[in-house]
Amino acid sequence: MEHLAYKRKVTIMIAIMAAMLFAAVNQTIVGTALPRIIAELGGIQYFSWVFTIFMLASSITAILVGKLSDIYGRKPFILVGIGIFSVGSLLAGFSNDIFQLIACRGVQGLGGGLIMSTAFAAVGDLFAPRERGRWQGLMSSVFGLASVFGPTLGGWIVDNANWHWVFWVFLPFGIVAFVLILVLFPNVEKKAGEKVDYAGSLFLTTTITPLLLAFSWAGSKYDWASVQIIGLFVATIASLIVFIVVENKVKSPVLPLHLFRNPIFSLSNIIGFILGAGMFGAAMYIPFFIQGVIGRSATASGFIMMPMTFGMVIASTLGGQFISKTGKYKILALAGLLVMSAGMFSLAFMDLNTTITHVIVSNIFIGVGLGMSFPVFTLTIQNAVEQRFLGVATASAQLFRQIGGTVGVALMGTIMNLRMEHETKEVTSEMGASMMNNPMLAKIVQKLDPQILMNHDGLEKLKDSIPSQLAPAFAKIMDSMRDVLSYGLTGVYFIAAFVVLAGFLLTFFLKEIPLRSSQPADEKQKKEKQQAM
Repeated sequence: MEHLAYKRKVTIMIAIMAAMLFAAVNQTIVGTALPRIIAELGGIQYFSWVFTIFMLASSITAILVGKLSDIYGRKPFILVGIGIFSVGSLLAGFSNDIFQLIACRGVQGLGGGLIMSTAFAAVGDLFAPRERGRWQGLMSSVFGLASVFGPTLGGWIVDNANWHWVFWVFLPFGIVAFVLILVLFPNVEKKAGEKVDYAGSLFLTTTITPLLLAFSWAGSKYDWASVQIIGLFVATIASLIVFIVVENKVKSPVLPLHLFRNPIFSLSNIIGFILGAGMFGAAMYIPFFIQGVIGRSATASGFIMMPMTFGMVIASTLGGQFISKTGKYKILALAGLLVMSAGMFSLAFMDLNTTITHVIVSNIFIGVGLGMSFPVFTLTIQNAVEQRFLGVATASAQLFRQIGGTVGVALMGTIMNLRMEHETKEVTSEMGASMMNNPMLAKIVQKLDPQILMNHDGLEKLKDSIPSQLAPAFAKIMDSMRDVLSYGLTGVYFIAAFVVLAGFLLTFFLKEIPLRSSQPADEKQKKEKQQAM
């Protein structure tokens, strides 16, 4: 589709980014609105499934549609994705209980996976590799904007209107994007001789699903050594073995295993996995420090996190321009991962005396580093494979980042809990001896849980119930709890910094293939790819 007029390409990209914004905002808008939704629908014990089901559904459809879009073209799948996502959003707003909401979020996830996978692959269809950097950066900035405005808008809607509008407010975006893509996006003929790999698709699904569930539940719902978690890992390994056997036999595999023999493809996905683990694993816990240790409100926490997102948006946009202008991307990835690692290390040295300025500056480092490096590894993968594998290669990049994020959140959460548990025992032991003379304080010490620091209303009620003469002792207990929470969280940031640093070191081994200025590969480019494999 490189032959299309540039103006038409830009219009198509605007439509694609509108579809991505539609999907991304619907992901981020739910977070701040969910407590109010749960208060009305009930089922707080199932609330995590509102996020888990979306992640599962989107991960599976993203990787499965990669190969299908290589066969049938991107247009039908992005249209179907927008349609499914719109239906899921509409029905979610009509939910009468938590189970209906979870089911509708699953439908949204199916559509979201289709949209995200085909959107990034479409960039490769429309533009030569040299031009893709600019558009990959702009598309990455869409996620940043969604992260800024989604939570804020979600909170505003539930405070000032009916929560149902959380799911309905952006439906016009989906409709406009659907019409634009339907009219402007060219049709592509089905590739001759290609068949759908149903068996591979099935066993890939049965590999991904238990793996993501295991890391989502381990350390929170079930112990790591529990029968449930071990069983899920066993099911993952068994399905993976069968999947590899099937993929080596079929003519048109859903995920061609020979792609992993290309060191650029494999290394880029490994770094993408590491980047996802470090980013999601640590960024998710920054609000815990702001609200629990520093004591700011959830709204203030959102504003404090904004500079990180703006840093990511600006860096990804400028980074894309740099790639398109120079054709260089490795130096950008190295610089981004190093800056991001520095931001993580800065967070690892926070304590009770840390200022908001320290947090904001560290977050800006993380956001800028993320914006510089995140889009690069999709570009390296697209540049290292043949055009006919563009869709499945792009989908693999998304899958590895998603799995990395899931693994990162689980492992970082376990690290935080273990450190907090150890520190809480020491603090309780020290305080228990000095405060056992007062039954009220002794009871509080015995039931110490740093999670109460995130519940500011509950903390105020507890504080009001304490007699004034015991207020200094109670304040000392709360400071100790902040120390415990800070100890747990800084350990998370320290590990995350080393995880990102590992990605930085691996990037040195990534071979940089010059970005082509035209879509078809010339003989020199083919030779370079063969040498890289």
